[in-house]
Amino acid sequence: MLVIRLLGSQAVIDATIGTIATRSARTVALLGLLVTRVGVPQDRAAIAGAFWPRSGDAQALTNLRRELYQLRRLLGDADDSLEITSTQICWRDRDRHDIDLATFLREERLAQANGDASAVVEHGMAALATYAGPLLPGLDGEWLDDLREEVRGRCVALCDRVSRVAMADGRTEVVVSALRKLISIDRYDERAYRMLMRAYAAQGDRASAIGAYHRLATTLEGELGVAPDRRTTAVLDQLLGYADGGASPGADTRGAPTVLMAREAELNVLVAAWRRAAGGEPGVLLIRGEPGVGKSRLVGELVARVRREGGVAAVSRCFDTGGRLSLAPVADWLREPVLMRSRGRLEQPWREQAALLVPEEGAAADVTGPSGARDLWQRHRFFEGLTRALLAGASPVLLVLDNLQWSDPDTLSFVRFLFNVAPRAPLLVVATARPNLTATPTDTDQWLSVLRDDHLLTEMSLAPLDLSETTALAAALTGQQRQTVAAEFVYAATSGFPLYIVEAARSSLDLSRVPPGGGVGWRSILRKRIQETSPAAREVAGLAAAVGRDFAIPLIVEASDLGAESAVAAVDELWRRRLIREVGGRYEFTHELLRQVAYESVTPARRWLLHRRLAQALELLWSGRTDAVAAQIAQQYRSAGNPERAVRYYRRAALVAAGIYAHEEALALLDAARELLAGMPAGRDRDGDELALLEESIPPINACYGYSSPRLRLACERAVELADLLGHRSRMVTATVGLWASRFVEGRMTESYEVAERAVSLVEAGDERFGQAHFSLAGSALHLGRIDSAIEHFTIGYRAMGEESLSVGTRARVHTAAWWAHALWFAGDTRRAASMAAEATAEARATGHRYSIVVALAYEAITRQLLGERDACAAVSAELQDLCARHQFSYYGEWGRILGGWASEDGGGTRVIDQGLTNLRVQGARARQPYWLGLLAATTPDPDRAGRLFAQAFADAESQAEQLWVPVLVLMQNGATPG
Repeated sequence: MLVIRLLGSQAVIDATIGTIATRSARTVALLGLLVTRVGVPQDRAAIAGAFWPRSGDAQALTNLRRELYQLRRLLGDADDSLEITSTQICWRDRDRHDIDLATFLREERLAQANGDASAVVEHGMAALATYAGPLLPGLDGEWLDDLREEVRGRCVALCDRVSRVAMADGRTEVVVSALRKLISIDRYDERAYRMLMRAYAAQGDRASAIGAYHRLATTLEGELGVAPDRRTTAVLDQLLGYADGGASPGADTRGAPTVLMAREAELNVLVAAWRRAAGGEPGVLLIRGEPGVGKSRLVGELVARVRREGGVAAVSRCFDTGGRLSLAPVADWLREPVLMRSRGRLEQPWREQAALLVPEEGAAADVTGPSGARDLWQRHRFFEGLTRALLAGASPVLLVLDNLQWSDPDTLSFVRFLFNVAPRAPLLVVATARPNLTATPTDTDQWLSVLRDDHLLTEMSLAPLDLSETTALAAALTGQQRQTVAAEFVYAATSGFPLYIVEAARSSLDLSRVPPGGGVGWRSILRKRIQETSPAAREVAGLAAAVGRDFAIPLIVEASDLGAESAVAAVDELWRRRLIREVGGRYEFTHELLRQVAYESVTPARRWLLHRRLAQALELLWSGRTDAVAAQIAQQYRSAGNPERAVRYYRRAALVAAGIYAHEEALALLDAARELLAGMPAGRDRDGDELALLEESIPPINACYGYSSPRLRLACERAVELADLLGHRSRMVTATVGLWASRFVEGRMTESYEVAERAVSLVEAGDERFGQAHFSLAGSALHLGRIDSAIEHFTIGYRAMGEESLSVGTRARVHTAAWWAHALWFAGDTRRAASMAAEATAEARATGHRYSIVVALAYEAITRQLLGERDACAAVSAELQDLCARHQFSYYGEWGRILGGWASEDGGGTRVIDQGLTNLRVQGARARQPYWLGLLAATTPDPDRAGRLFAQAFADAESQAEQLWVPVLVLMQNGATPG
């Protein structure tokens, strides 16, 4: 049986083995045409002419015969669904395959033809569940445009019928589901919005009803420049109790969009960049400017234009208050409805990667959360899945990142990755940022520098308006003549910043005259805007400001002192007054400065209470699935002065971050927890919590900085100390093995041996870390030149190991065997050394674990060099470097660089080895340095330099007690190749 997806995606999958059955777009398109016309014979010549309009009739028919042959092979000889004659083709619905389009059409006909309400709902909802998006997205053709619109129209009509029948039957949950599907198809359908608002109201969910109106109004104004119909506004007023003469708090100014003035040149730059990107020249456009200068407003104009022209625009905003996980902006982008729908075109493995960050619509939430940190090498695949999800559609894509200066480093890394893997994608990233007023470059500055060097960055600075432009904008906003505006006063009060001009115009401030005293500044303008609202709206504004980011109405309702109806009405008032805006079903302040002023208006004692209520409300609303908001809850409890609960949620948030490869974010969250822990009363409980935090910190420290980093060494030392103090023997072994790895990579061989001896003394046969302890002792003994002892402990460790991983992240048996091969070579058993190195690599490949493959290749490359097998060493090193470049293994990548340099025959090996050695020194990785120096000395054509390098290699072997390499250095110095 085949699983055939034609709605919202294009996929034909063999259900038996779960693989793609065909990648031919023509074959899938032909299936789509025939299934849509199920049971109706289609003229072969007409199909050929439609599919190949530029070919002659004979050639088009030949092409069609080829596609029919491929389709026959795909379906199988026993399948009688396809009937073919010399002049016609017909698809018969034999129910042999799982075809979403066939299911939709069958259930849609049953729903439309049935008069029984239950049957209409049953068949209608079954049909709507299969409609994942437009027919055959990404394919073009006049025949397909008509067919696609026909299927879309049938879905729209079905949504309407189901919702009407369900409403009459009192099944509001069905009404909501059907209307949401309708709105996802036609986002401008006001009648559907009105019905949806009434359905929500019937369920007692006024918050969702009002949110639906806000979403419609925002869409109409932003994309079409119009206000909702009066009938729609009347439904809102009725919900809020304003229908019978009640006064609406705050004028509804949705129909008067903010005027964009004096920015024509800047807008032209944005549009030009968009045109280039849409044509396959992707890039990043950065708009710098002070807060309130109009950066977001300018970008909003581009977003509206892109959407009107059929492009995809996804918007995200960064916040400076914490509480958001890494890659939150990327998650915001992926939640754009068009991108959510187009994700269905991806093959399942890539959809699964994207779902790690944003689950697919209708997918069950993972309430258990990630089980631990994911391997760093897997981040490449994860990022590739996110990239494919963003670019799955046929339309060019605009990604907006507001307040770039507050972005997390993982989002910056992802955007850089995006341009690396999709260098010709129709993609533009537009970012806004405040100027960096410090002398210290930030991560964002460094990221921009890289983009600048790669010629991917266009930069623009936005200045305040001048006196004339300020006067013109004030006049346009107030409807006054320019000469009636108190120009000098307005300019002095706003300094030409559009935000302050707009807010002054929206306030009760009279811009035609100078107020008594004349001392009006931007902060007082914004404060006045908030003070002009009702008491309930001011309370909600303070609460929303304490959230520190975007928010949903249920959170405000749960955390406020107000009743549900009053809280919802207050949100609506803030929205009507344009103090907040609706974004994807959530709300945020229209500008960060408004949020700051609203927060400042709350007394310190009141802030403490608001943060506590918000934390408790988040726990209640997200009960059983708090992973998604763990960082936000932690931040709220921290602000509320509850460090115990904050630490708990910081730890959970760190685990969630590590689960999406955001290791730097995980470390930042764990650091925040340790900072809080330091202020708590000393005692065994605190020591236990600190030990747990250190253990959770070690994997992300290693992922970010490597085992040679001082930070890792300090974490392991403290973990050993605490585990010893608390009497936790097994945890002490784990920390000791981590400390051993740090000492070893730093080249401190004697100390690493002592640490490994301690680890071995702590374990007994059968202990979980028994094999690892002996592995560590074997490695240190080997590099101290104690070959027999090394082989003994490699043997003991290997026999004790199962399928577990070492603390360094590799498969235990793979890493042990690969390193054991070196000991065998030094013991003179070269044949077994070669065999074991090859077997370790083969076992690593069998696991599919990229990091283990990299480590096995790295050790095998050394084995091949010791055996004098130059060609084999070159081949293994090349594969090693390729994997390390793709999966960001810088440490082992330098091994590949050095060994590849030794094996090189083009005369450039010396330079390559030099670079690899330099990079390892920068990382603080001094282990094997005598060996690397020997390879460099043996390769350099300068005898004097070679002599100096050998002398340094011998001196390093002595100072680091790394005696293993001395006989190899002697051989190299005498001109012999180890073998």
